[in-house]
Parts: sequence; C-alpha cells; structure tokens
Amino acid sequence: MAHTELNVSSVSEGYTSTITAGHHMYYLDEPERVGGHDLGPNPLQALLGALIGCETITAVAIAKEMKIDLHNLSFSVNGAYNSRGLKGDSSIRTYFEKVEIKATFDSNESPERLEALQLETERRCPVYNLLKAADVNLISHWEKG
Repeated sequence: MAHTELNVSSVSEGYTSTITAGHHMYYLDEPERVGGHDLGPNPLQALLGALIGCETITAVAIAKEMKIDLHNLSFSVNGAYNSRGLKGDSSIRTYFEKVEIKATFDSNESPERLEALQLETERRCPVYNLLKAADVNLISHWEKG
C-alpha cells in the first residue's frame, strides 16, 4: 500500500498567514473590512479552490485512464455556510452546509461515458470525499460547454 505524507507550514501575523507547501508560498487572509490585509483568499475560499483543483486533476487523470475525449474542462463552485457558527453559536456548524459544483467541458463522448467519468472523479477525489464525509450537501452539475 502506498503511503504519502504532505507537509505544509505557516507563519502568521494577525489574520494573514504565509503558507509554505514544498517550494510554493501563498497567503491566506481576510478582507481589510474585517481586519486582514486581503493578500489572499480566506481559508474557506481556499478550500473551495482546493476542491475544484482536486476535481480537475482527478478528472483529467481518470479521463486519460478511460481514454475519454475531454477538453476545456472548467469548474466553478459556490459554498454556503451560516456565519453564526464561526461567531460562536455552538448549535451551528462552522463549515459549509452546501457546496454546488459546476463543471463544463467539450467532449465527443456519450452521456453514459461522461457520467461514468463524473462518478469516478467524485469517488476518487480526496477533497470531494473529505467534504462528503463531513456531511456537506454536495450538488454537482457536469455538462458539455
């Protein structure tokens, strides 16, 4: 069994975190209106970005495995949560209640093969499954562009 470890570190000043992942560096922050410096996305936006980045990589790899014709793949995502949880209301969870994912692409494949690609992508995408395990209502729309 293959076992992989990933290491990420951060140094923070106020709301701004400088994240180092391998030889990459990026920021997570909050908007100025809440006290941040707006140098990067907030953590929940970064999580949504990680989701669609992970789905992209997973779908492209699976399309190659299945020899599926797939071009111009793009994703957009919308996440909804109740901010009262983040503000301390213990009766409300602090993370997304619902995440809606839209994938568009070009392909000459049959609807059945494209549905198989979507299902296999969702089955194997680590970030998608992390959210699924957290009981986030995941709604996916995959359609030809």
